[in-house]
Amino acid sequence: MRNPWQKELWRNLGLILAGLVIGILVGNMALGLLVVLVIYTGWHLYNIHQLICWLREGRKFRPPEARGIWDDVFENIFRLQQRNRKRKRELRSMLKRFHKITVALPDATVELRSGSDQIEWWNNAAAKYLGFESPRDSGQRISNLLRYPAFVEYLHKGDYDQAIEMPSPVDENITLRIRVIPYSGNRRLVLARDMTRMQKLERMRQDFVANVSHELRSPLTVVSGYLETLLDAGAVETEFAGQLQSMQQQTERMNCIVDDLMLLSRLENEVPHPDQQAVPVAALIDSIIGQGRVLSGTAEHTIVSDVDDALCIKGSESELYSAFSNLVFNAIRYTQAGGHISICWKLIDGEPVFSVEDSGAGIEAHHIPRLTERFYRIDTGRSRASGGTGLGLAIVKHVLLRHEGELEIDSEPGKGSCFRCRFSGNRYIDCEQSKAGAA
Repeated sequence: MRNPWQKELWRNLGLILAGLVIGILVGNMALGLLVVLVIYTGWHLYNIHQLICWLREGRKFRPPEARGIWDDVFENIFRLQQRNRKRKRELRSMLKRFHKITVALPDATVELRSGSDQIEWWNNAAAKYLGFESPRDSGQRISNLLRYPAFVEYLHKGDYDQAIEMPSPVDENITLRIRVIPYSGNRRLVLARDMTRMQKLERMRQDFVANVSHELRSPLTVVSGYLETLLDAGAVETEFAGQLQSMQQQTERMNCIVDDLMLLSRLENEVPHPDQQAVPVAALIDSIIGQGRVLSGTAEHTIVSDVDDALCIKGSESELYSAFSNLVFNAIRYTQAGGHISICWKLIDGEPVFSVEDSGAGIEAHHIPRLTERFYRIDTGRSRASGGTGLGLAIVKHVLLRHEGELEIDSEPGKGSCFRCRFSGNRYIDCEQSKAGAA
């Protein structure tokens, strides 16, 4: 097939020759060429008119008849229309499938319009859990329909890394976990999941742990008392003294586990006291280091500290003591004899940071995300031999959550570990100022 532009070129040459012939016949070359130019321009205008009518009608699928270069133009536009219509059919089918999927989702899904919090679309679960009705709520601002203060603040704040929980506006007994997902520029999806059953299970677990811990304390106290009496009185033969001492050690370990479980239960269930006082962390650390040296005993660890005496923090002294002492005592337990332990408390980038660094065996990377789980152990035999309960880091995590802090762990096998408690800058307070305020 010849190139249409070549055909058009030959057409133009033919018209020019025809214009020259007409000019010779009438004795005016310019007039002949002008006549040919008018005819050629009229032909183009006619085809442009056909093109506009074809595109304007839209419903007429087949292109109009034409010759020359215009036939090629109409054919290419026709093929482009075919591709576009096929693509539209595919997109329409995809959108229908997506709509069916989102409608069937058990989680409430709400689409917000670009750059605003007006509701564009929602699925059946959103109508069930959020009480949206069509067409009444279409185009409404979601903050006007969900007036829960924490949700409104979360929506407008723009930080969507964490989800929030709120009661359902339909039924206050239903707890929803809300998450906002930005997508496609300024558009956002609001997802709500029913967490009622999970909350009930978590509450049952917490109640179970608290009740079992409480019930275990009394019999353990009795057993421990009798064992201590028998050992102190020398009422048993020498051959049984070793077994009784082992029983006493295991009873003490069980008591420690029960104490830690009860502390964890309290940390989970109690609301932090709003009137928190300035805690003199430097004195707290001195006390912990003193106990740590006793715990180290014959292992003779080198314990050094870098403490800012003027740096206090608002919070609960007993809870912070539990968190910091767990980190220090863990470092002592899991560092070989003669090892080095460094304790630091200072202001870093405007945030109070407590850190414990040791020269122990270190921790492999795949263990680190699970260290704060209850009873999670890297080496079960070693942990039991060291006297740990497996609950220390879980306690640390919950104390930090109650004090707007987070736990950072850096470790490498053979090179030791570093545990950092980083607190929010608004917790920082100068100890001298707090004393002057109290006076």
